[in-house]
Amino acid sequence: MITGSRAEYSYYQPIIREITKRSDLDYGIIATCMHPLETFGSTIEEVRKDGFKIHAVVRNNFDGYNHITMAKSLAVLMMQLPELFEQMGADMVLVAGDRGEQFAGAVVGVHMYLPVAHIQAGELSGNIDGTVRHAITRFAHIHFTSNQDAFDRIIKFGEQPERVHLVGAPQVDDLVHGKHTSPETLYKKFDLKKSEPFLLFVFHPVTEEMNRIEQYTKQVMEALQQVGVRAIIIANNSDAGSNLIRKTVQQHIKPFMSIFDNLPREDYAGLMALAGALVGNSSGGILEAPTFELPAVNIGNREKGRLQGKNVINTGYGTAEVVAGIKKALSPEFKKGLKGCVNPYGDGKAAPRIVDVLASVKIDDALLIKQITY
Repeated sequence: MITGSRAEYSYYQPIIREITKRSDLDYGIIATCMHPLETFGSTIEEVRKDGFKIHAVVRNNFDGYNHITMAKSLAVLMMQLPELFEQMGADMVLVAGDRGEQFAGAVVGVHMYLPVAHIQAGELSGNIDGTVRHAITRFAHIHFTSNQDAFDRIIKFGEQPERVHLVGAPQVDDLVHGKHTSPETLYKKFDLKKSEPFLLFVFHPVTEEMNRIEQYTKQVMEALQQVGVRAIIIANNSDAGSNLIRKTVQQHIKPFMSIFDNLPREDYAGLMALAGALVGNSSGGILEAPTFELPAVNIGNREKGRLQGKNVINTGYGTAEVVAGIKKALSPEFKKGLKGCVNPYGDGKAAPRIVDVLASVKIDDALLIKQITY
């Protein structure tokens, strides 16, 4: 399995724990992209802390964080992967989500005649991510979907039905089962007050909007300033434009805001359970926040078209629009309406379903030689 960021690592965590329970399965991790970089919080340490087996660390990211460096970084990773898969004696390649590192793994896997299994297949989203996710579908031999909408979309793509499995989103599993830091620890660690609401803020680049990202970030930060509520900011990913977002956020930091390059998964989950709202354009507002009945102010186009729960409030990038969205999210009326909110991305049982399929699938020509149904 390949992991390049904190995001899709959360997909793998419950799956790896499930694999370790079974004597007939083994795994190896290739950690790359943001994981080894201090700029993005050295998240490789979280993998090591979990005690999981890391076969290799690939330092593939070029500095600059623009469209050119983004493409070249993927090329470096793709050159490394064939030998790494061979060293590992890999029988299958497991990829997750919609990032370029996952696409690289899928391309290399199929060219080495290794079956590729894809977690979170079939979902809609904006940005280059949506294109990458659907490109992986064309390469993958096994598709794991998080909901019926995604399942139906893959069938419409012409994929053979026996390859598609409706399992849920594995990153929801730990949230459902309460694997997160206690409120008492978090209030002390982040200097929070029980009587005052706080916001979680995560704002990533939209690669096709790179020439406008500084202005958009400025407008959104001005909205946070106007609302004036305590905000915990989690720094953005490494996509093209990431350095511009970081610079602009730093320029607009106020005393009631705190910024972190990364947070441990358990802390992030615990903060979602306590926060007044999640603000930005992270998939966390779509995929994970519903589990906590947490309002999510989803800004702009990054998650455009994605299946959403009733916790999501969509806004544009304008300061006034974002302010209005945050105020609505924090209102007692909106929060009251989220009681019993259903997460459309799963029930907390995705990992065992996924591992059951991985353990039982027969690797033969019927699996490796795909046929389009139309």
